[in-house]
Amino acid sequence: MKLNLNLTALTGLMLCLTLNFAVAQNEKTVEVGGAAMYPSKNIVENAMNSKDHTTLVAAVKAAGLVETLQGNGPFTVFAPTNEAFNALPDGTVETLLKPENKTMLSGILTYHVVSGKLDSKEIMKKIKEGNGKAEFATVAGGKIWASMDGDMLKIMDEKNTSTHVAIKDVYQSNGVIHVIDKVIMAK
Repeated sequence: MKLNLNLTALTGLMLCLTLNFAVAQNEKTVEVGGAAMYPSKNIVENAMNSKDHTTLVAAVKAAGLVETLQGNGPFTVFAPTNEAFNALPDGTVETLLKPENKTMLSGILTYHVVSGKLDSKEIMKKIKEGNGKAEFATVAGGKIWASMDGDMLKIMDEKNTSTHVAIKDVYQSNGVIHVIDKVIMAK
């Protein structure tokens, strides 16, 4: 009887693992920073696996936004790469990561977030409706603008800095990420 129960438990475990593997294999993933981004994982879970977003993850942790970005959302995140953070003036990132600058850091990061799940099709629809330009309110309370630059999606911040979406439509369980090549800032 004991052998039979152990065999049944083992069979159940194998079936569960096989089903989880099958589900993961059926997910349409996008590779970001050398890692597959799974639509069944949340924004933070996926970002933590991207080698291109280690600075962003460190900043999200320092700003106390992990729990928020693991929440239901949905959120649209314009996620700057490590290179984008490295392009800031020397010492900026280190200064922002200090505990006394948590509020400022949180403001900068939430300026990269828009409520709702806006994939590139939805953004381009809004651009068309706006005769070439769409305005979006950020979670930080600022505004960003989207337009097209040839066949690339371009985001403009309140300081008139523009960035391009390098990887679009990285779907998450709680939203979508668009990888950008610059850090955007409010006024």
